[in-house]
Parts: sequence; structure tokens; C-alpha cells
Amino acid sequence: MIKRILGVGVGAGILGGLGFLWYAWYPALPKIDPPKASQFSAEKIERGRIVAAESYCVECHTRQDGHAGPTLAGDYKMVSPFGAIYSSNITPDPETGIGNWSEDAFRRALQLGVSRDGSHLLPAFVYDHFTKMSDADISDLYAWIMTRPAVHMTHRQNDFPLSVTPRIGLAGWKLLYFTPGRYKPDPKHDAEWNRGAYLAEGAAHCGACHTPRGLLGAEKLPGYAYDGGAVDGWTAPPLNEKNPTPVVWTENELYQYLRNGVAPLHGPAGGPMSPVAHDFLATVPESDVHAIAHYFASVDHADERVAGDAAAIKQAMEDSKRDLIGFNTDPDARLYQGACAACHYNAAPAPVLGRPELALNSALWLDEPTDLYLIMMRGLSNKEGQTGVAMPSFYNALSDHDMARIAAYLRRTRTNMPPWTDLDRKAAEARKLVEEPPVNSSH
Repeated sequence: MIKRILGVGVGAGILGGLGFLWYAWYPALPKIDPPKASQFSAEKIERGRIVAAESYCVECHTRQDGHAGPTLAGDYKMVSPFGAIYSSNITPDPETGIGNWSEDAFRRALQLGVSRDGSHLLPAFVYDHFTKMSDADISDLYAWIMTRPAVHMTHRQNDFPLSVTPRIGLAGWKLLYFTPGRYKPDPKHDAEWNRGAYLAEGAAHCGACHTPRGLLGAEKLPGYAYDGGAVDGWTAPPLNEKNPTPVVWTENELYQYLRNGVAPLHGPAGGPMSPVAHDFLATVPESDVHAIAHYFASVDHADERVAGDAAAIKQAMEDSKRDLIGFNTDPDARLYQGACAACHYNAAPAPVLGRPELALNSALWLDEPTDLYLIMMRGLSNKEGQTGVAMPSFYNALSDHDMARIAAYLRRTRTNMPPWTDLDRKAAEARKLVEEPPVNSSH
């Protein structure tokens, strides 16, 4: 009897293993000669350019960390809990890029996360979002990429332990967390909402940064969608009703932020969000940016929550005014007055563009002060945030303890949130994320 049970168990294990191998195995697709640009129409290439901009292909496939590399040639460093990952070359170079990939191979990579040679791709290439893209958009994107300059370049060695072929472990990850399939319109919503959802959940992969991840690196879905995440050391704030700022991200605020790089009430786009607005979404049809804003205004129930905005703005103006009235005996307030208040002061009735009101900015309301520290140390160039308006770097002007004092002061005078803790240590940790003091820019 025991032998029979063991035999059944062994047999089931063998069948399960064979089933997993069947699931995990993909054949290599034939190499092709690099396509000629003349085989794609100008209209198709332009549509592909728009898809690429909405997918941020250039951002993630171009080296940025102090040694800017050729466009789309890869080597962009992505930091993960499992080690550094460097993006691949997706130029039409046939040896180091994807010049010998057919359109079928390209589509399989985006929709199934499988390379031309049959190996599973690392989920840093967010095929869990790209799988929602339509065949038409992928075809247009292929045309655009295959008409870019070919660059012969390889990326640095990945530190990620599953970076080697056959990457069989990644098939197990995909079995647990990856559901392939195109986006299906929701009949309960209008065409603009569905267009925004298609872009946000697919090509633009907003959840890749704005949804928290579990122990194995997958997004915590569906229960934590858009609850906030992390990217390149920054905190990506929630995009739903859990966003803690006192003024709601309305459809107009979202549109202005995504299209122009600055929201009238919430302030400028810094860090990883700046190129999203200025380099990519500024170059696509306005209707698509409106659609994304329309979708997220629905996600965060903006229309149902906006009633409290007037009172929050009034309170913020009162808090801002007191920093410049009379002599303040609070030494932290005086440090803030000397370093920050002249540029961040606002008078009623509302903040002025170019003077971000910190009481309404996400950085003060998040669970950790990291984003505030990074902005202090990096500053904002006149190409980031609001075009033509700069914030100097305080990397050398403020010590870790100075930044901690300003952070503590703003947190207690501009928010009703609990005090941040261990501020000096967290300032020192944030400083490590700024590799070199940036060159100061003036207003």
C-alpha cells in the first residue's frame, strides 16, 4: 500500500514536472535580415513614435547614470532588491540589438515576456503591462524602433541571479504572477476612460512604479493597485484615494502635471516623473494625456472628494504667510526662512506657479522624508518641473542635520501627520542616492 502511494506521488510529480516544462519551453524564432526603413510608411513610423513615447522606451533603454549612452542602446541601471539589472539594446543592430528580430518575435516579447531565442525575459521589462497592448500598437512600435539608428553596444553584467539562460525559475514566477492578455474595454465607462485605462495599465505601465511589490517583486494585485510604490530610491505616491495630500488630484491637476510637468496646486514633477512629462507625454496627442488624467481622476474618486479643497488651500496660505511675519524664535523656522521661505512663500487666495506650496506637495505627506531630501539635494533644473523655473541644489549648503531640522519643521507646521523619525540617519541615506552634487541653477 505504501509503495503504491509513493508510486502515485512520484508519478504525479513527474507529470507535474513535465507539465511545467511544457509551460516553460518556447522555441527560438528564426532570425531575419534587419528590415529596411522603406518598408514602413511614414504614418506607421509616426504612430510608433507616439507608442514609444507613451511607453517611455527611450527612458529605460538609454544609459543615464552620469555616462549618457546612445539612444535605445540599453545599459540603463535598474536597482532591485535582488540586484542591479541593466536594460538591453533595442536598436536595430543585428548582433547586440534586435535587428534580426521579426515582428512576431518582437510581439512575443511584449505580450508573453519571451525573447527571440525562447528564453524568459526578466520582469524588469514590464511585460505584465505590455501584454495589454494591441497588436496594432506593437506593430507600429516595431516600425519605429526598426527605423532608429543601429548601435553596436552591450550592457553591463546583471547582478540578478536569474539572468542566465534558460531562466527556468522565471517561468515559475510567471506561472504565479503573470496573466497574458489584451486590454478589454469596460462597458461601464466611456471611450475616454477606456483609452486612459488602456494606456495607464498597458503601455505607460503606471502601476510598475505606483503599486507596491511583494517579496518576489510582483505587484500586489488586485488589492493594492496604485497604493504607492518605489522607483530609483524615490517614493512614488498613491494614485488612488489613499494619496495623503490635503488637496485632491483632480482631472485638471493630473493633466497639467502630466502634460506640462507642473500642477497648479501640487507643484512640479521631480525625479523620475520629470522626463515622463517633459520628454514623453509632452510629445503625444493631448487627447491621450487627457484620457490618462480622466482615468486616474476616476481611480482616486476626485469628484467625490474635492469639496474639502477650498478649506485646505486657505489653511495652506495661512501657514505659508506666518513664516515671513515678524521674528520667529523657533530655530528650525529660522533655518527654513533663510533657506526656503523666500521661494516657497504664497499669499491668498492660491499658490502661484513657480512657488510650489509645500503644504500641498506630496513630499511632506508621505510616510518617509526621502523625496523631500532628494529634492533638497538635487534641486530642479530649468528643464525639470515647471519649464524655465529652477531650484538650486542644497547638497553642499545644508548638512544632514540641517535638512532633518527643516523636514521636522515642515512636517509639524504644514501637515497633521505623525512626526517623521530618525531624520538625521534618513538624510544621510538619501544623500547616498545623489551620486554627485549637481551644478546649481538659479531662478
